[in-house]
Parts: sequence; C-alpha cells; structure tokens
Amino acid sequence: MEVLEEKEVEQTAEDLNSLNISDSLQDSETKVSGEEDSVSNDVPGFDWSSIDTSLLPSSYKTNSRQEKNLLLIADHFSQQYTHVCPDRKPLFLHPVNECGVEKFVSTTLRPTLLPYPELYHWSGCASFVSNYLTMEPLKCPITLPSSLFSPTTILKYQRGNCFDFTVLLCSLLIGAGYDAYCVHGYATREICTLDQTQDLCPLLRKPQEVVMKKSSKYRVKILAEPQSKFELQQKAKKKEEAEDVQKKEEEEEVVTELQEKPKRDPLHGLRVHAWVLVLSGKRKVPETFFINPFTGNSHNTTDECFLGIESIWNHRNYWVNMQDCRKGCKDLSFDLSDAFCWEIMLPEINKLLIESSKRDMDDVKKNEERYISFEMPLSWVARIHVSYRQFENQYSQGKKVILYKQAKLEKWAPYVNGDGLVERLTVYGDLGCTEVVTVTEWFKHREDMLDMRETNKQTQLTTDYFKPGHPLLLKAHTYTSLEPETGHTMEFYHKARADDLRKRVESATEMTEYFVGRDDFLHIRHVEFGERENRTDIAGTRPDVHLRPIVQIKECFHRNPEKPADEDVEERIFMVEDDNIQLTYHLEDHDTIASKVAFFRAIQRDRKGDEIFLTRDTCVKYQPWSSEKHKNVLHLYKLLWELRKEQKELKNQVRESEAEVLNVLKVREDEEANIKLTVSMYNAAKREQQHEALVGSCQHSF
Repeated sequence: MEVLEEKEVEQTAEDLNSLNISDSLQDSETKVSGEEDSVSNDVPGFDWSSIDTSLLPSSYKTNSRQEKNLLLIADHFSQQYTHVCPDRKPLFLHPVNECGVEKFVSTTLRPTLLPYPELYHWSGCASFVSNYLTMEPLKCPITLPSSLFSPTTILKYQRGNCFDFTVLLCSLLIGAGYDAYCVHGYATREICTLDQTQDLCPLLRKPQEVVMKKSSKYRVKILAEPQSKFELQQKAKKKEEAEDVQKKEEEEEVVTELQEKPKRDPLHGLRVHAWVLVLSGKRKVPETFFINPFTGNSHNTTDECFLGIESIWNHRNYWVNMQDCRKGCKDLSFDLSDAFCWEIMLPEINKLLIESSKRDMDDVKKNEERYISFEMPLSWVARIHVSYRQFENQYSQGKKVILYKQAKLEKWAPYVNGDGLVERLTVYGDLGCTEVVTVTEWFKHREDMLDMRETNKQTQLTTDYFKPGHPLLLKAHTYTSLEPETGHTMEFYHKARADDLRKRVESATEMTEYFVGRDDFLHIRHVEFGERENRTDIAGTRPDVHLRPIVQIKECFHRNPEKPADEDVEERIFMVEDDNIQLTYHLEDHDTIASKVAFFRAIQRDRKGDEIFLTRDTCVKYQPWSSEKHKNVLHLYKLLWELRKEQKELKNQVRESEAEVLNVLKVREDEEANIKLTVSMYNAAKREQQHEALVGSCQHSF
C-alpha cells in the first residue's frame, strides 16, 4: 500500500508549537485521575455521556496540526485497505474520545512507569489493571466501539471495555520497557464475556513435573523369567475386568463433559475483542505471548481461545495483519518487519551508515538506523498517575469475586477486613457449588504473622501457616479446636530454637517431637501418656492441674560417625511405669543384627536406700561386640546410673513440652480474640487514619 510521504506533510511554526501540547501537560496541566478520587463503578445506570469533561486539558478537546495530518494519512490508508481487502471488516483507527474528538489509537497510548515495584513486571501490571477496573461488555459484541477514552478517564471511573483495558495495560507495559502492542481481533465467548466458570482456578493448577530420562548406550540384557501359564491367564482376566471398569468410567466422564460443555455460540468467530501482545526480546522475554486484560493471565500465541487478529498498534505505528486466520492465531508470524505478513501504516526506511575503523581500514561496521517517514505525534493523554491509596485499594468497594469451575475466589483490599483477610478460595465438590470441600484464606499485615489458613470442611481440620517472626517461632499449626489435648500438630522455625525442634504432634494419649541438626543426633522423641487417676474432678478444670502420667519415653538417634557403632545408641526406650530401660545400638556396615541391652527393674535399694543392685536377672544383653569393656559389669552399672539421671531430665523436658503446648494454645486463643494489624511506616495515609482513630478514642474516653 502507498501512503503519503513526508514531503506531503508540511510543518509550520504553529505545528511545532502544537507538538509540545502533550509534553507540557506533564508539568503544567492537571494530573487527571490521579489527584481526584475515583468514582464508584457500581453506580446503577452509569452513563458515559453524562461525565464531566469541562476540567480536561485542551489536548483532549482539540487536535494539533500534526494530529490532523495523521488523521488524513489514516483515512487514506483505510481507503486503500478497503480497496485491496473489500471483504474484511473496517479497521479501528481513529474513534472519538470522551470529548467527542477523533483521536488516532496510537496517540491514545501513554507509556508510563509508575513508582511501584510490582508494576515493573508484566504480571504486576496485568494484575493491577484487571483488579482495578470493572469490565463493561461492548454494546454490540460483533462491532467495534465508536469511542476510545483516555487511560486517565478510565482510571478515574474504574470501568471500561476490552479496548479500554488493553490501552491502559499496554501503556504501563511499554513504560516498563516491554515490546507491547494493542491487538484488535476476535476471541471466544468465554474470553469476551469474562466467563471463567469452565476454567480451573489458577491457584489449583499443579505445576507440571519434568521427568528427566537418562538414556544409556550400553544396557545389560536381562533374561525373561519363566512364568506360569495359569498366572498369565489370571492376569489377563484381571486386566480385562480393569479395562471394562475403565471404559465405564470414561463413558461417565464423557457424559459429564457433555453436560458441562457450554452450548454452541452462534457468534463464534465474530465476537470482537482486544488484548495485549508482548513480543520476545526486550526485558529478556523468551517467548512472544498474549495477555488477556480482563483476567491478567498470560496465554500462548497458539491458544485456541484467540480466533484471529485484524490489526495491532503501539505508540509509534499501526500494523494490519495480512495472514490467514482460519486456524486461529497458532500459525501467525509476529515478525512485524515481514511486509507479506503485516502491512504497516507509517513505513520505516532503513538507512545504512558505514563507519571506517581507525585500526583496520578493511573492517567496516554497518549500523542500521530506523526513522519513520511521518513521525507519530506525541500522546494527547495527560500523565497517568495512580496514588498509593488507589494502588493499595484496587478492588471496587474493596472486594472482587471470581467464579471458576467448582471454585470461588474472593479478593479484598488490605485493611478492609479487620482480621487482615485479603483472599479466600472456596473449593466445591459439585458443579452446582453447594457442597464446600475446602476453604483457603490468605492474610496480610497480621501482627501475629498469620499468612494462610486452610480448612477442610469435611474433616473440620484447620491449618494455620505463619511467616517468620512469630513470638513463639510458629511455622504451622494444625488443629480441630484450640482446646488442649484435642489433637495438635505444631511446626516451628527450628533454626531459631535452642533445641532445634522442627515439629511436635500432640494428642490426649501421646506426643511426638521431631528435631533437626542437634549435636546429640536426636531426631525423634515419642512419649506415651496414661489416663489420669482423677477423671471426675470439678468441671472446667484445666488439664495442666492434673498432669498426665508418663508411661513410656522413646528416643531415636542418627548415626554419630565419631563413635563406634557398639557405643552409638540408635534407640532407647524408658518404660517409666514398669521401670524398664531398653537400648538398641547402631549397626556396623558388615553387621545384620543390632546390639541390645535391657534393664528390668534394675534399681533396688537396701535398708539405707543408698545402693543399686545389678544382677543377671535384672539385666539382659545381646552383645556381639569385640570390645571387652561392654562385658564388664561395672561398665553396665555406670551406664545404668547415667540412664537413670537422663530419665529424670527427660521427664522434666516432657513436662516443659506439655507446658509449651498449653502456652501456644493460650497465645493463639488470645491472638484470635484480639486481632491486630500492623501498618508500614511508609504508609502515611494509613498511619494518619490510625492516629485519628486513636485520638478519637482518647477523646471519647474523656
């Protein structure tokens, strides 16, 4: 196609002055949508024609000389396009803005880098746009919109159609350094109407495991073992039965899929949609991909949800797709320099500059410079500004609900809920979403460092997960009730504990503790409790008043390489009530049976109560040891004396563990009863609200 050349567009001094209108807005004009509070997007019967445009800058209401020339070029391009491709739909070139003025779509983009770290990555930009704006469907699903408002107005009213979403998101992505483009094309009904009820929730998707197969060039051939014919017949029968069961299950799955599958869309392939294209290269993007602005999710360019592309544009140019889209977008080439695939509106001319090297005159460096025959005017849109309060409170009225297949995801802005709840995922067991299976909640700014809570509604089992920093070093807590002895599993940040305790599992009859990295190589301690003697005491008496009797203490140790195996204990069991002690030692590499020592009621006292008697009847040992000292009775006597001392210490440690469990439950009960949220020292607005609330409460008390 031919377009007007640069010589046909003459620029006067007035034109050059008009070019600075948009640029001067950064300093002189009002920051549209930034300083003003966002209008509620849930106003019933909201009418875009009733919005106030009197305070908008002059660039919104008039066109500069260069913008008018650009509109002429666009009209000429559209005429040539219609002549060459009479069967194709009209292009989306210069719709009117909120002031009724025609503006070229490329100039509606305003590349902006906002001062928030989350918006430096594409996922943060896409998430912000999809959360902050409310989706409005196109007036007619198969025709282009007649208007395209500025990103500042869209931010102000927090609502827009797919083209409004796309322009805002593309402006943020280009500002963040991505090679991003707005796309005008066609998509499925689910994409265009933001229907995700047939999609699996992204939080429920399991990451694909990559299995590395090691191929060996040299393999040993293993001879087949002889098999019984009868056994083979039985296996074949079982296989046939299993196949029959599998066929029935597959048939049932097909029936359910047919029931779940939505009805055929009569407008399939005709529904107009806009989304974002991100090309590989810049910002180390490895592959070209799409972004659906409604959801903020990325899609492969071969995704069947996207059915075709008419045109794309960025802030510098406009391209028309000349490729066949009968198979969707999976076969499209996104090499914009290929003139057979993409027809460009403002052609780029390559000019080669040859520079001679001073060191070697034979080496020639060729640098390619690109310049456009007609330079795209600067954006007419005022500076995009998002205040910290707007960025923090991204959801309409503080909440957003997304329905997925057998799941519901709810999102809240921080500090909206008094308990710090910001996200909740409810999973259902049926398609009607009536039977709740699990509920997962995420929290922010909790003083008790609570991060996530999982609740199984069928087993009533709840698991709390904590960030590092809890005063009791809690990492996770699984329970059905905060009452003692009702079954608790507590995980700790063991590196911050002096005893290296990683996990403790406690119930009414037993307690198991798991350790990591201890100097004494202890890794498991299991305690069994008996029933209390006085079961019919005063109602409401706490369990710590009458301690549970300790029946048995079992400890397991890892191998200590500095000790010989016949002196390194692997397991020791203290039968407290029976007054028995059993020791099991580690094995040497060549041993098959472990050495053991057992003391049965070995402690006996004379009339004075000072002596300990050790006899053959009270000590049983199996000692396949080479060392002679283990056969010495004096050695066993000293060993027994040490074990008795350690048993007393162990009983005290068990009581301390019981007390710690009770303390954790009491602290957690108090934290849940009096939930407190922390406020960052950098959040000035929130700290000011907190201060006003504190002053108000003090005045009320007086």
